[in-house]
Amino acid sequence: MDKPECRHERGHITDSRFYGNRYATPASREIFCDVCRHQRWLDIEAALALAQAELGMIPPEMADRIALTARIENIDLDAVEEEIERSGHSLVGLLRVFEKACGPQAGQFIHYGATTQDIQDTGQVLEMRDVLDVLEPQLAELLAVLAVLAEDNAETVALGRTHAQPALPMSFGLKLASWVDELARDAERLRQLRERVLVAQLFGGSGTMAAFGEHGPELLERFSDRLGLAAPAVGWHVARDRVVEFVSGLAMLAGTLARIADEIRLLSRPEFGEVTEAWRPGKVGSSTMPHKRNPERCEQVVVMARLAAAQVGVALGGMVGDHERDSRALRVEWSCVPDAAHYTLSAVAMVLESVAGLTVNHERLRSNVDAVTDHIMSERLMLALGARLGKQHAHEVVYDLTQRAQQERVPVRTLLPSSPDVRAVLGPADLEAIFDPGSYLGASAALTMRVVAEARKRQAAQA
Repeated sequence: MDKPECRHERGHITDSRFYGNRYATPASREIFCDVCRHQRWLDIEAALALAQAELGMIPPEMADRIALTARIENIDLDAVEEEIERSGHSLVGLLRVFEKACGPQAGQFIHYGATTQDIQDTGQVLEMRDVLDVLEPQLAELLAVLAVLAEDNAETVALGRTHAQPALPMSFGLKLASWVDELARDAERLRQLRERVLVAQLFGGSGTMAAFGEHGPELLERFSDRLGLAAPAVGWHVARDRVVEFVSGLAMLAGTLARIADEIRLLSRPEFGEVTEAWRPGKVGSSTMPHKRNPERCEQVVVMARLAAAQVGVALGGMVGDHERDSRALRVEWSCVPDAAHYTLSAVAMVLESVAGLTVNHERLRSNVDAVTDHIMSERLMLALGARLGKQHAHEVVYDLTQRAQQERVPVRTLLPSSPDVRAVLGPADLEAIFDPGSYLGASAALTMRVVAEARKRQAAQA
């Protein structure tokens, strides 16, 4: 068979024509596209020139010309590519083509005193800010949807499970409140890291600002202000903790989203049937089994979380750099920052879609509780006996009864009359009350509503 002609289309999975939307989003691809990156660098060069003109470092008319020309449509990108290949430098190619576009006079004043990493680090920070600007409203929307679901199910009886086995009754709202609470912390972390992470870089070749003369600190303030970034106290060419914090924050959020998605996947199994994801006609679960409605969206979120988590180790590797500047960190980040952003933004979009179309099956929730009521009320039975017999002795009594019931495959309550300890302490009315799971939800409803109220309070404060 002849090999098809390769058209050299992009090979990274996030850019795939066919599968890219499962690993990235249109918004994430726009943030990290080649053209957008070069436009950011041009914006940064324009901000630098204008700030320098304000301080009398370069002629104002030259700065205006630079700013006017700093549009990607004025740049011959083919020429940029050729210059990059010829020079072997990541920024000089753009600078040379930009210089030509600005003209022989203004072109001499671009990139005045800055070093390449000043421009590229600042550009990456702008990318990270754009990611947060897209991510935070989606996260707020997800929290709002989950808060309503939790509130609506604050008293819905459900089965709590530990170690994949029936444990105790709980409200389904409490499970959802756990998701809300964790997501709210993720959102808070992302808000907090803005102050630390979103800072400019403009310190020159080895961080001394020597090329800017006496204007260095003031230039940094004006430059940062023009870009909407904070001005750091000192250069961070080799101090990469800010980037690691950003990547880690995204990976933590993706991990939370994966926990939610995986729980939805498990609870939608026919054996549980407690929730149902939205389904649309035409969606295919299997090429050979027509009946399948696979939870592929939820599975894909777990994939995204694993991939995002892998980027944290890569980012951490960039923390070790030599002396005052070292490209090893920056080149590592050019890969892990976009990838972590693609995967996390994709995960948020998929979980939001799953939750927005989620149906809670109340009848199945109750029937699953009823099926194991004899076992999941063992704690309540033990505590009732313990009030008269002592907790440890009561534990032994109930342990023997419940393990025997499981071994003989009979209801626990059928064995209670055979226990002298039970007969001596508890009557039929007591046992009837003990084995009512709906009255043993503890503070489920109160805890749920407390979490929902706190999440809404935080969102209102940030609105």
